[in-house]
Amino acid sequence: MNFDVKQLSADTDGRETIFSYEGDVSSERINFILEGIENKFVELSSELKVRKKIYNIMVEALQNLFHHSDDVPGDLVEKIGKRFGVIILAKTDNSYVLTAGNFIKSEKVAFLTEKIEKINSLSKDELKEMYKFILNFQKISAKGGGGLGLIDIARRSENKLGYKFYPYNENYCFYRLDIFVTN
Repeated sequence: MNFDVKQLSADTDGRETIFSYEGDVSSERINFILEGIENKFVELSSELKVRKKIYNIMVEALQNLFHHSDDVPGDLVEKIGKRFGVIILAKTDNSYVLTAGNFIKSEKVAFLTEKIEKINSLSKDELKEMYKFILNFQKISAKGGGGLGLIDIARRSENKLGYKFYPYNENYCFYRLDIFVTN
């Protein structure tokens, strides 16, 4: 195995971790995570505008984990469960970084890379136009979306998306998405 989930928590580049969760991604757990984030913000007395922005991004990131995570590799099911995800919210002096991660099949790496690179190449206005176009002309998928999740996250964060794929075996990678929100 080339990847250990602990790498994500360790790889915070000196940021202060405010909240972290790793485990089953179910609707009950999503509510638990969102309550935990909200409670942390109340403790920190964070600015309302920033709290709302991060909360909305967190909802979208959790929906992506819930709807688009692949089942974990078979050798890990007993250890970490079938639907596994990671959420880490960290803070620096002038920004927050939300990291979301899950297992995906290796065959999806090229598609996701292309999609994120396309999103990152667009201006604020171009992202808005792409969002409207997809909203008006794309079909809703069986998983409930039309491909708007990453676009919505990029629009709300007003920053480029960071990402990394950690190879697990020939069939699976762990996908990490870093979302930067400036105060």
